[in-house]
Amino acid sequence: MNKEHQKVEKLFRELCEQCLYDFPGKGYTESIGVPNKQGIYIIFGSDNSVLHVGRTQRGKNGLRQRLNNHLLGQSSFVDKYLKGRGSALRKGYKFKYLVVEDTRERALVEAFTIGKLCPAHLGLGK
Repeated sequence: MNKEHQKVEKLFRELCEQCLYDFPGKGYTESIGVPNKQGIYIIFGSDNSVLHVGRTQRGKNGLRQRLNNHLLGQSSFVDKYLKGRGSALRKGYKFKYLVVEDTRERALVEAFTIGKLCPAHLGLGK
């Protein structure tokens, strides 16, 4: 295993060890408490199942902007799984995140996390 693989696995473990956060109530988007930095996140259902793994790509407000996009129904995840109702995330859904500034590392950790936690999202059927 090379150093890049080791780094990706280390970041995956760090992401999994992060605290779970509730999505903020209506009108409290700015108090989401997420930094304006680039990173990776996991969204959990009210039953604590992994529903979505994502990453920031370019937005200047990073994680805060991306999670806010989900709340506002501006994501394919919300379109597909919540029928466009991002506000449903305020009702028992949770998330965790990890700041990862490096673009390549962020993409690799997102892919690794999807493979480990929700392989159905890879289009393999299960």
